[in-house]
Amino acid sequence: MKKEEAVATLISYRIEQAEKAIEDAHCLLSGNGSPQSIINRSYYAMFYVTLALMLQIGKSFSKHSGAISAFDKEFVHKGLLPKELSSDLHKIFELRQDHDYKIISNPSIEEAKISVSKAKRFVIAVKEYLMGVYAESLPHID
Repeated sequence: MKKEEAVATLISYRIEQAEKAIEDAHCLLSGNGSPQSIINRSYYAMFYVTLALMLQIGKSFSKHSGAISAFDKEFVHKGLLPKELSSDLHKIFELRQDHDYKIISNPSIEEAKISVSKAKRFVIAVKEYLMGVYAESLPHID
Protein backbone atom coordinates (compact mmCIF):
# COMPACT_ATOMS: atom_id res chain seq x y z
CA MET A 1 0.00 0.00 0.00
CA LYS A 2 1.37 3.40 -0.97
CA LYS A 3 1.81 6.07 1.68
CA GLU A 4 -0.96 8.21 0.16
CA GLU A 5 -3.35 5.25 0.26
CA ALA A 6 -2.41 4.50 3.86
CA VAL A 7 -3.06 8.12 4.87
CA ALA A 8 -6.40 8.15 3.03
CA THR A 9 -7.39 4.89 4.76
CA LEU A 10 -6.51 6.30 8.17
CA ILE A 11 -8.39 9.52 7.42
CA SER A 12 -11.44 7.46 6.47
CA TYR A 13 -11.13 5.52 9.70
CA ARG A 14 -10.94 8.72 11.79
CA ILE A 15 -14.03 10.05 10.03
CA GLU A 16 -15.86 6.80 10.75
CA GLN A 17 -14.85 7.12 14.42
CA ALA A 18 -16.23 10.67 14.46
CA GLU A 19 -19.51 9.63 12.90
CA LYS A 20 -19.86 6.75 15.38
CA ALA A 21 -19.18 9.13 18.28
CA ILE A 22 -21.94 11.48 17.01
CA GLU A 23 -24.26 8.50 16.66
CA ASP A 24 -23.42 7.45 20.24
CA ALA A 25 -24.10 10.99 21.49
CA HIS A 26 -27.52 10.97 19.78
CA CYS A 27 -28.33 7.57 21.30
CA LEU A 28 -27.34 8.78 24.75
CA LEU A 29 -29.38 11.94 24.26
CA SER A 30 -32.51 10.09 23.18
CA GLY A 31 -32.07 7.33 25.75
CA ASN A 32 -31.61 9.45 28.86
CA GLY A 33 -27.83 9.17 28.88
CA SER A 34 -25.92 11.40 31.24
CA PRO A 35 -25.12 14.91 29.98
CA GLN A 36 -21.47 14.24 30.86
CA SER A 37 -21.34 11.20 28.55
CA ILE A 38 -23.10 13.09 25.76
CA ILE A 39 -20.59 15.94 25.98
CA ASN A 40 -17.72 13.44 26.03
CA ARG A 41 -18.91 11.68 22.86
CA SER A 42 -19.57 15.04 21.17
CA TYR A 43 -16.05 16.23 21.91
CA TYR A 44 -14.47 13.00 20.71
CA ALA A 45 -16.35 13.25 17.41
CA MET A 46 -14.71 16.64 16.93
CA PHE A 47 -11.32 15.35 18.06
CA TYR A 48 -11.34 12.39 15.67
CA VAL A 49 -11.96 14.56 12.60
CA THR A 50 -9.33 17.00 13.87
CA LEU A 51 -6.90 14.07 13.86
CA ALA A 52 -7.98 13.33 10.28
CA LEU A 53 -7.12 16.91 9.32
CA MET A 54 -3.71 16.57 10.96
CA LEU A 55 -3.03 13.43 8.92
CA GLN A 56 -3.86 15.38 5.79
CA ILE A 57 -1.00 17.77 6.52
CA GLY A 58 1.36 15.07 7.77
CA LYS A 59 1.14 15.85 11.47
CA SER A 60 0.13 13.90 14.54
CA PHE A 61 -0.24 14.89 18.18
CA SER A 62 -0.17 13.09 21.50
CA LYS A 63 -2.00 15.88 23.32
CA HIS A 64 -5.46 17.21 22.62
CA SER A 65 -4.33 20.80 23.16
CA GLY A 66 -1.63 20.38 20.50
CA ALA A 67 -4.12 19.10 17.95
CA ILE A 68 -6.53 21.93 18.72
CA SER A 69 -3.77 24.53 18.45
CA ALA A 70 -2.66 23.06 15.11
CA PHE A 71 -6.28 23.08 13.89
CA ASP A 72 -6.43 26.80 14.58
CA LYS A 73 -3.02 27.54 13.06
CA GLU A 74 -3.22 25.33 9.98
CA PHE A 75 -6.88 25.57 9.05
CA VAL A 76 -8.64 28.49 10.71
CA HIS A 77 -5.94 31.17 10.60
CA LYS A 78 -5.22 30.28 6.98
CA GLY A 79 -8.91 30.70 6.12
CA LEU A 80 -9.45 27.07 5.09
CA LEU A 81 -12.17 26.55 7.70
CA PRO A 82 -14.41 29.11 9.46
CA LYS A 83 -13.57 30.66 12.84
CA GLU A 84 -16.86 29.42 14.27
CA LEU A 85 -15.51 25.88 14.10
CA SER A 86 -12.56 26.89 16.24
CA SER A 87 -14.86 28.49 18.79
CA ASP A 88 -17.02 25.38 18.87
CA LEU A 89 -14.03 23.06 19.27
CA HIS A 90 -12.59 25.12 22.12
CA LYS A 91 -15.98 25.37 23.84
CA ILE A 92 -16.74 21.64 23.72
CA PHE A 93 -13.16 20.78 24.71
CA GLU A 94 -13.51 23.01 27.79
CA LEU A 95 -16.92 21.51 28.63
CA ARG A 96 -15.49 18.02 28.40
CA GLN A 97 -12.48 18.94 30.51
CA ASP A 98 -14.70 20.52 33.16
CA HIS A 99 -17.17 17.68 33.30
CA ASP A 100 -14.71 14.80 33.02
CA TYR A 101 -12.08 16.06 35.45
CA LYS A 102 -13.65 18.36 38.03
CA ILE A 103 -14.49 16.71 41.31
CA ILE A 104 -18.05 18.02 41.30
CA SER A 105 -19.62 18.75 37.97
CA ASN A 106 -23.25 18.65 36.92
CA PRO A 107 -23.60 19.52 33.25
CA SER A 108 -27.08 20.32 32.06
CA ILE A 109 -28.99 18.48 29.39
CA GLU A 110 -29.07 21.79 27.50
CA GLU A 111 -25.25 21.88 27.45
CA ALA A 112 -25.31 18.32 26.17
CA LYS A 113 -27.77 19.17 23.37
CA ILE A 114 -25.67 22.14 22.32
CA SER A 115 -22.52 20.02 22.31
CA VAL A 116 -24.12 17.46 19.98
CA SER A 117 -25.29 20.20 17.63
CA LYS A 118 -21.87 21.87 17.51
CA ALA A 119 -20.09 18.54 17.09
CA LYS A 120 -22.34 17.51 14.23
CA ARG A 121 -21.76 20.82 12.44
CA PHE A 122 -18.00 20.50 13.02
CA VAL A 123 -17.82 16.94 11.71
CA ILE A 124 -19.84 17.79 8.61
CA ALA A 125 -17.69 20.83 7.79
CA VAL A 126 -14.39 18.98 8.24
CA LYS A 127 -15.67 15.98 6.31
CA GLU A 128 -16.71 18.25 3.41
CA TYR A 129 -13.28 19.88 3.47
CA LEU A 130 -11.50 16.53 3.43
CA MET A 131 -13.73 15.24 0.63
CA GLY A 132 -12.69 18.25 -1.42
CA VAL A 133 -9.02 17.46 -0.83
CA TYR A 134 -9.35 13.69 -1.20
CA ALA A 135 -12.29 13.41 -3.58
CA GLU A 136 -10.86 10.34 -5.33
CA SER A 137 -9.07 8.77 -2.38
CA LEU A 138 -11.77 8.47 0.27
CA PRO A 139 -14.26 5.99 -1.17
CA HIS A 140 -15.69 5.02 2.22
CA ILE A 141 -17.09 8.49 2.95
CA ASP A 142 -20.58 9.55 1.92
